[in-house]
Amino acid sequence: MRGFSRVLSFLLVATLVIASGCSPASQPAPSSSATASESTAQPSGSPAEEPVLVVYTARGESLNNAVIPEFEKDTGIKVEVVVAGTGELLKRAQSEKDNPLGDIFWAADETMLSASKELFMEYVSPENENMQDAFKNKTGYFTPAFADPTVIIVNKDLRGSLTISSFEDLLNPELKGKIAFGDPVNSSSAFQSLMAMLYAAGKDGDPLSDEAWNFIDKLIANLDGKMCNSSSQVYKGVAGGEYVVGLTWEDPAANYVKNGAPVEVVFPKEGAIFPGESVQILKGCKHPENAKKFVDYMISEKTQNAVGMNLTVRPLRKNTNLASYMTPMSDIKLFDNYDESWVSANKTKITQLFSKHMEKSMG
Repeated sequence: MRGFSRVLSFLLVATLVIASGCSPASQPAPSSSATASESTAQPSGSPAEEPVLVVYTARGESLNNAVIPEFEKDTGIKVEVVVAGTGELLKRAQSEKDNPLGDIFWAADETMLSASKELFMEYVSPENENMQDAFKNKTGYFTPAFADPTVIIVNKDLRGSLTISSFEDLLNPELKGKIAFGDPVNSSSAFQSLMAMLYAAGKDGDPLSDEAWNFIDKLIANLDGKMCNSSSQVYKGVAGGEYVVGLTWEDPAANYVKNGAPVEVVFPKEGAIFPGESVQILKGCKHPENAKKFVDYMISEKTQNAVGMNLTVRPLRKNTNLASYMTPMSDIKLFDNYDESWVSANKTKITQLFSKHMEKSMG
């Protein structure tokens, strides 16, 4: 009789498990980010995706480590990370467009990626309505998550008595060969720094004016033929004493300051560009529903507050917190006439112009 009761109990449990469709242990712990939208749930009758996500990222180690492990813990989705520069990742995504091996493309912003829009899947997160108006997904493809303003990083031990508070100061002959700058054709951060200088030096703020490109010619001459091969080489080169100054973005530079390195972050007095670094889903990827959950998680209240209070990138969600070691927005001058759509439409023209000016200087 006792054996019959055990069999009956087993049958009842088995019936409940079959009716529920899966084992309770296989369900990830619920979280506000993972359940933010019913749109991320699998449609009735469709096969469930395996709990895997492949993320192509050009973001810094600290940001990757702050977001990805938490996403894994909260959703039960295992993330495979591929880290490289924006240009390298873009070439990889283009070569794989007929059979994407990645799901998420986390690099650069709309300006840098708009010409490659065909690589990405349309998706607007339900969290989008909680973002600052200037940083909402307005195209259907690009979801701004964090901002990386353009800055100058300065090695305080090597600067000496030099004043470095503006782009104009970079033309000082004493800095010849001591300025770290990447390739704007392949580096999103270098391109944004180029745009900031063009807006700063352009006649009436026109980045295509002769005055703007005359400034770039002078800067190229002061580079003395030295160009960094990657965006990371810029800030590492300055912090390591290879260069006095570098044109980079706030996150890595502010992180050096936070950790006590002999560098400082300078927001040029002419102005800074405040691009919304975005996250995209690769079109035709193998885990689209998991990818949607990742996008939702990136701009969730939890993630935005955690990053704003603990790292050196700027959250873009409304009413999020910002750490005290970050430069207050009130101390940062922005270009009022900066037009992201115009820059996106003219990016190829601008990078081609830069390449011609570089060739001219080398000839």
